Amino acid sequence: MLAKKVYNFNPLDDIEYLFAQRQHSTERRNNHEVVVEIAGKWDNMLFFFAWEEEMHCMHISCLINLEPENVYLPSIFELLALLNEDLWVGYFSYWEEAQMPVFKHSVIIDEKDTNVISKLEQILNIAITECERAYPVFHAVFKQNISPRKALMPTVLM
Repeated sequence: MLAKKVYNFNPLDDIEYLFAQRQHSTERRNNHEVVVEIAGKWDNMLFFFAWEEEMHCMHISCLINLEPENVYLPSIFELLALLNEDLWVGYFSYWEEAQMPVFKHSVIIDEKDTNVISKLEQILNIAITECERAYPVFHAVFKQNISPRKALMPTVLM
């Protein structure tokens, strides 16, 4: 039986550093998870960062604080498919338990990477940009009962 290699490398330290530079406080829930809430253009966004040590994988989730008035899953799933068609990085999902949309992305990070902080910052900026861009569309579908295709038309947005 092979011995399990113990890693001291943990990019969650870099996540905490990035948010400290932006003057946001983080909550380290354990050695594998950091949570931070940031104010967005439309509403607050809750970021979850989870580090999977064996796979060297950082999972990033951004919960968009927006619950639908009436949950109509076919409409929500149609909207997710339409939004995801245009994404190059990450994807939108719907967290049924919380009844909120979420942006997700995972990235492989090796301890030999010399640009971990810049890679994480780039992904963080993409997540914020995509959530800000999608919020009015989710709002139109969730709160105004507008069809997903119509909600994606620029004249309908908030």
